[in-house]
Amino acid sequence: MRLALATSAIPSGVRAMARLDELAICSAEEGALTRLYLTPEHAAAIALVKGWMEEAGMSTQLDAAATLIGHYPGATPDAPVLILGSHIDTVRNAGRYDGNLGVIVAIEAVAALHRAGEKLPFAIDVVAFGDEEGVRFPVTLTGSRSLAGTFLSGNLDATDKAGTSLRQALIDFGCDPDAVSRLGRDPRRTLGYVEVHIEQGPVLEAEDLPVGVVTAINGASRFKVELTGKAGHAGTVPMGLRLDAGAAAAEMILATELITTTSGDLVATVGACEFRPGAVNVIPGSAHFSVDIRSPDDNIRNAAVTELTARFEAIAARRGVAFAIQKTYDEPAARCDDGLIETFEAAVAATGLKPLRLSSGAGHDGLAMISLCPIAMLFLRCKGGVSHNPAEAVLTEDVGAALEVLIDFLKRLPAS
Repeated sequence: MRLALATSAIPSGVRAMARLDELAICSAEEGALTRLYLTPEHAAAIALVKGWMEEAGMSTQLDAAATLIGHYPGATPDAPVLILGSHIDTVRNAGRYDGNLGVIVAIEAVAALHRAGEKLPFAIDVVAFGDEEGVRFPVTLTGSRSLAGTFLSGNLDATDKAGTSLRQALIDFGCDPDAVSRLGRDPRRTLGYVEVHIEQGPVLEAEDLPVGVVTAINGASRFKVELTGKAGHAGTVPMGLRLDAGAAAAEMILATELITTTSGDLVATVGACEFRPGAVNVIPGSAHFSVDIRSPDDNIRNAAVTELTARFEAIAARRGVAFAIQKTYDEPAARCDDGLIETFEAAVAATGLKPLRLSSGAGHDGLAMISLCPIAMLFLRCKGGVSHNPAEAVLTEDVGAALEVLIDFLKRLPAS
């Protein structure tokens, strides 16, 4: 079922798409979109977004972590604040909708309120974070962790490939790195954090729906696995006498896939694998591979990690290879607020669409913001579920639908 858009929503959807096209020009590469944190391209994007925020009736400021914030006051001076937005940094050779869409749609929603002269019982801060992707520096979520009050000052010493520290890059950008740790918001004055984002998956397209309501951002555990067997001649060592690290790794990789049958909400991936010495006529003496396990339910994820580790140990023992596993990343799931989910569902239904709940398999700024306040997300259908790729594509009418839903959501939301 497709939404019959109100006439007032059509220009905003079209304008949002045009602005996303204009924003994509802010890139370090000709013919490709690459916009890393604290670069000239990031500064150019900030200048564009700042103008659009001010046109929409917001005052603007750039905070110490280079997050651009547009403020739209509430009906009373002491009104609490709802935070809307996303990030404007990108991966290398990116698509133009990941992150950027959430910032532009939030601006358009505020613009609609401003045109109508409408103030809500809460103020709105539209944020354009600059470091969600973590591409330039080996840290991530700098802007959102700063607002949440969980930024680690030691991260300022992180350096990019050119040897420039995050501290120096902030100084060069005109920011005060020593003030980043003081940016934390007051949770008593913060209603929540709400983000519109492309789905980065195929569910909405399969359901023929333009939008869906997110229930949680999946928790994730990542590991490095190392197996040590014994290299040998591929033609002279009998099969029964081999200590083949490669074959053991292959069995473990299949076990990683099989573990997902325990729950429909569980996904597991081996994204990198290496055999050594890596010759066509040599039995692998060692093998190294990665494991990524995700679920919106931490209990399911943790149980899967425990079971998979036991399976790995059994495989290694049976095959006579040494086994070592190292956890490299662990992030708990960020569950969206039930009240905000229900408000979004009511807004979706009010547009004549079927409300659909789904989880996010990818990480977002909400992972950090949940330390400050309740979070919510609205997903937008994207073609083929493609993201982090120039082939990212969305429909103008879907952007209009998301905007209409967001505006209705804001009008339904109470001030507490």
